[in-house]
Amino acid sequence: MRIKERIYKLPDGREITIKSAGPEDALKTKLHREKVSGETHYLAREPEDGPWNLEMIRARFENISNDDREFMVNAFLGDELIGELGITTVRPHIKYLHRAYLGMSILQEYTGMGLGSFMMAIALEQAKANGYEQVELGVYSDNARARHMYSKMGFKEYGINPRAFKLPDGTYIDEIIMAYIYE
Repeated sequence: MRIKERIYKLPDGREITIKSAGPEDALKTKLHREKVSGETHYLAREPEDGPWNLEMIRARFENISNDDREFMVNAFLGDELIGELGITTVRPHIKYLHRAYLGMSILQEYTGMGLGSFMMAIALEQAKANGYEQVELGVYSDNARARHMYSKMGFKEYGINPRAFKLPDGTYIDEIIMAYIYE
């Protein structure tokens, strides 16, 4: 599905365009994901996992563009993709259709400027309009900044997946499971 385009102003006045991702954004998304995966350990993939598959991204965006409920939101500073956020149905079975999963990433140099909260507000509003009753996510237990933002947006922690992530140095990190439940 496509969402209405919006503008977010960074504290320094630069304008970020928030818009739906489409197949035409596949290459920029691939490059963004490869870059952001190397900035912190907070994403599921490591740069060593290999390059993102461009055709799979393009096909996924084509499917999302034509979906009635799922969507992907990209944040552009000029031509540069600096953030993305996706909402997908947890599973396509009747008993799961009320649940959505959220994933997001923002280049580190643009974090702490309110962009994540702005994108999250758009996503939560659209997810509700699309009929989802709750939005779920997983976050690294040591990612205090993200956990704070999610809590501020109304997400509640409801579980821990112990040792969910094993970093290349052998360190384990728990995953905190969070949900936003529409009342």
